[in-house]
Amino acid sequence: MRMLHLLKAAIGTMVLLLLTACGSSGVPDAKNWDLENFSYIDQEGEPFSKSDLKGKVWVTDFIFTSCDDVCLPMTSNMSKLQQMLKDEGISDVEFVSFSVDPEIDKPDVLKKFGDQFNVDYGNWHFLTGYGQEEIEQFALENFKTLVKKPEKEDQVIHGTSFFLVDQDGKIIQEYTGLQDIPFDEIIKHIKILQNY
Repeated sequence: MRMLHLLKAAIGTMVLLLLTACGSSGVPDAKNWDLENFSYIDQEGEPFSKSDLKGKVWVTDFIFTSCDDVCLPMTSNMSKLQQMLKDEGISDVEFVSFSVDPEIDKPDVLKKFGDQFNVDYGNWHFLTGYGQEEIEQFALENFKTLVKKPEKEDQVIHGTSFFLVDQDGKIIQEYTGLQDIPFDEIIKHIKILQNY
């Protein structure tokens, strides 16, 4: 009888450890970072906010249109992910790219940038409409990523990650967005969130 109680306790502990490792989302090693509300402007000049994403899984990054190096491959990789999801018949996923150079990246500039990558704007939103300090603080406090525009410079220092956000606006996972993109892992995690 005592052995049965020990076995039940051990199984219960293992289940608890597994749930903790996956977080409440079911995604392994989930971050579960809170994301504050935001309301900005998209590439069409229309208001776009966190509430527009309620109930949807989304992938996000930080880019700017006059970037000399990392933003082009990042946006190309995000575009590839968008197409891969379409090819798999997964349509209920949104994409959000926050500009880290909002003074330059007005809606029309963002639209021209996205056009270079054959972006489907039906579920991809390039955001602007905030100050430099605001986006720097927003990125750091919510996504734990650096955004910094040095004075008198035209380039912005920023991270190159893609972030997965769940239907409740929790930041679930972070992936490289520049090289060796784990496309299959991202898609697997999206499927987990959509079926959870």
